[in-house]
Amino acid sequence: MSEQGGTTQVRANARFDVAALERWMGANVPGFRGPLSVEQFAGGQSNPTFKLTAPSGRYVMRRKPAGQLLKGAHAVDREARVMRALESAGFPVPHVHALCTDDTVIGSWFYVMDMVEGRIFWDGSFPGVDAEQKRAHQDAMGATLAALHGFDPEAIGLGDYGRPGRYLQRQIDRWSRQYREDTLAGATADLDFLVEWLPEHAPENEETRVVHGDFRIDNMIFHPSEPRVIAVLDWELSTLGHPLVDFTYNLMMYRVPGTIPWGLADRDLAALNLPSEAEYVAAYCERTGRARIDHLDVYIVFNLFRLAAIIHGIKGRMLRGNASSPDAAAMVANMDILAAIARRIAEDMG
Repeated sequence: MSEQGGTTQVRANARFDVAALERWMGANVPGFRGPLSVEQFAGGQSNPTFKLTAPSGRYVMRRKPAGQLLKGAHAVDREARVMRALESAGFPVPHVHALCTDDTVIGSWFYVMDMVEGRIFWDGSFPGVDAEQKRAHQDAMGATLAALHGFDPEAIGLGDYGRPGRYLQRQIDRWSRQYREDTLAGATADLDFLVEWLPEHAPENEETRVVHGDFRIDNMIFHPSEPRVIAVLDWELSTLGHPLVDFTYNLMMYRVPGTIPWGLADRDLAALNLPSEAEYVAAYCERTGRARIDHLDVYIVFNLFRLAAIIHGIKGRMLRGNASSPDAAAMVANMDILAAIARRIAEDMG
């Protein structure tokens, strides 16, 4: 993995026994040779992520955070499983070397994967990319997601990776519940509105594919010089679900402002040589054999709500002192923006 917002010394709330990790890697990671040095990536709002450097190469470790955790969250074992299955199917993900489910090694579960060298963009305008190449980079992102949704879960060994059917309804229930249960993070009028609005407007159509759940520009690595995605990262929210819900999460970039780095709503897309929302949707539909996407705005309202609810959880972890990133406060500042946009779209729908 490259860049991810840069690295720093391991933060106080994420420290662990490096010698114990080195011993474990010696026994479980083929070809590993120490000694091991560790830095922490600035990214990784949920599961702390670390750069591991050794004479045998460079690796990345993802671990569960320390402290009190919500039930079912931070499932690094699921991340490792889905990446292994997708790598076998030819999808661009880092190679996973080993998974540890023994809390006694470093204090929580973790896995070690290859460090993929390339470019990670945090800004949706693709800064540093020549204007004539920006559209191709954006198209590569959409093409990669369409490829993910083209896999038959059963055929790649992920038929039991989640429950089939009623994905959107179950997701609304899940994130509404997590929002309500995290009382320390508090309630907001817009999120309360969305919790009531969404169950009444969620479409019932059924379709099941592997979904990433957090498919944003900063969760993928592009080739060092080509408009090509070479690794998709951060599979914590992946499951079996509706591909259109997954796609419209990615599509949120067209609805949120540039104050959120990947947002494009207030940018001059023509000047940036980026496709419009309609063009981006049409390309996905063509690749996946669809004539159109019904209920598109409902899916977008849900995804804005879900992202706001995720950030609400980050706020709760920040208040408890176990948020994994020092940028948690800046992320929390976006919660109200996302919820307000979602409510406005919902109310405009009538």
